[in-house]
Amino acid sequence: MSAPLRWPAEALWEAIAPQWPGFTVEVLPSIDSSNTELMRRARSGQYDPILLVAEEQTAGRGRLGRQWQGQPGDTLMFSLGLPLAPRDWSGLSLAVGVSVAESLQPVLPPAGSSQPRLSLKWPNDLWLCNSHGERKLGGILVETASFVAPQTQVVPMHTSPATRYVVIGIGLNLRPPDHSGLSLPAAGLQEIDAHIDAPAALLRVVPPLLAMLQAFEHYGFGPVQARFDLRDALQNRSVVLSDGQTGTAHGVGEDGALRVMTAQGMQCITSAEISVRPASAAATLPA
Repeated sequence: MSAPLRWPAEALWEAIAPQWPGFTVEVLPSIDSSNTELMRRARSGQYDPILLVAEEQTAGRGRLGRQWQGQPGDTLMFSLGLPLAPRDWSGLSLAVGVSVAESLQPVLPPAGSSQPRLSLKWPNDLWLCNSHGERKLGGILVETASFVAPQTQVVPMHTSPATRYVVIGIGLNLRPPDHSGLSLPAAGLQEIDAHIDAPAALLRVVPPLLAMLQAFEHYGFGPVQARFDLRDALQNRSVVLSDGQTGTAHGVGEDGALRVMTAQGMQCITSAEISVRPASAAATLPA
């Protein structure tokens, strides 16, 4: 039996609480979904900033309702919930991806290297890519809730009419799970850092992510665009959209929209409900 994980809850609280008054850290041994739990709390009027870590999720969710599964110690699964009022919400999941990728692999290996390169696949996946192909390392799920508190509860003073409660769920493989039934082969973070475990990865990722979210609230995605481009897994590749259209990906705009040159001209895709796959994988991956 493996030793219980020792989560750095106190270290995280000390690093984050000064910038986020009322911030708390909660670790649960098992839950259906950390995102689902924080959305439930928000709907009941709980809007305080919180980091909720789940050692196990029995009904983890990804984008488009896909399941995200992970075993204790093999996967890092957590959700951040906090009030946020950016001028423009566009590109939030991309900014989150940039922060996570830079925290886990600050220096990219050279293009074409056999060393795994942590890349970002629009709009919310983290991939490990090298000369042998690409595999999914993790995913991001962003959800928001309006401030609709019970009449007996006071909405936090730091909110404004534009504030929404955002829940950002992140799942990262430490060790790749069984590939059977997966649309894309899985990768593990220990391929980049053989000694990292879930608590160490959490401590590495969360404080810079909170700083990124504060910057995003003030400045939006624009200042992060060039950093996303450096890790863009779809750049200049043939892609297939879920409606059957094909084209070539040409990076993202300042609003985070994916630019795809199709037979009908350049299209800017803003809806995360549209699935985009590299053309080379379209024959084997579902839309």
